[in-house]
Amino acid sequence: MKTEKVIDHIVNWLTDYATKANIQGFVVGISGGIDSAVTSSLCAKTGFKTLCVEMPIHQAPSHVTRAQEHISQLKTRFKNVADTRIDLTPVFEEFKNVTPKNENQNRLNLALANTRARLRMTSLYYLAGLHGYLVAGTGNKIEDFGVGFYTKYGDGGVDISPIADLLKSEVYEVGKALGVPDSIQVAVPTDGLFGDSRSDEDQIGASYDELEWAMKMQEKGKNINDFTGRELVVFKIYSRLNAVNQHKMTPIPVCKIPFNLL
Repeated sequence: MKTEKVIDHIVNWLTDYATKANIQGFVVGISGGIDSAVTSSLCAKTGFKTLCVEMPIHQAPSHVTRAQEHISQLKTRFKNVADTRIDLTPVFEEFKNVTPKNENQNRLNLALANTRARLRMTSLYYLAGLHGYLVAGTGNKIEDFGVGFYTKYGDGGVDISPIADLLKSEVYEVGKALGVPDSIQVAVPTDGLFGDSRSDEDQIGASYDELEWAMKMQEKGKNINDFTGRELVVFKIYSRLNAVNQHKMTPIPVCKIPFNLL
């Protein structure tokens, strides 16, 4: 990958979009992970105002430290960067108090995890509305179009997606070129939605490198009969998630009314 040229291309794309949309800047949720670090850095390079937002909900201290390190570095490098912090923990706890529970603990845990992401989305759009900004998404190609590893109308609820055509490995490459802090570059990827130490790989059952391989194999028209061993396991994981999460990747189904009924 021609990393520097890719960076310039994305920055120019963001600049052109913002200019034509006549908006004042970008708002980015900062998690302490590589995707949000790269996205916010690219937005900052446009020269448009870039608001970095921390939204902890029972957040692990390591995530908070990495997020703050990145924001501090970014503010030092770019005068157009500002930051704010919205502690959503009390909001999340109150939501839990006033909503019905479910005896199925797995469903309850997943629903609450997705609620965290949707509370953050609501906060980002509130700030975007206050300032006349666009919400910049942080999803990469594997997450957004491979396995659908994001929350519908949570971190998937954005105005623009600057890095959604980059594989995870390419995001890391861009991050290194952008000078993203080493602590973020070496951190184990995690969505942090369950309030524990589980990583993305723990949840998915495969690493991002393995998922990238599977995505390329599917694009080449391969099927499960072409693989054995670990390759077969990974290809099955990718294929299953790609299938069950199509509802996130395709437009919302619209019931079309026949002309003769109108």
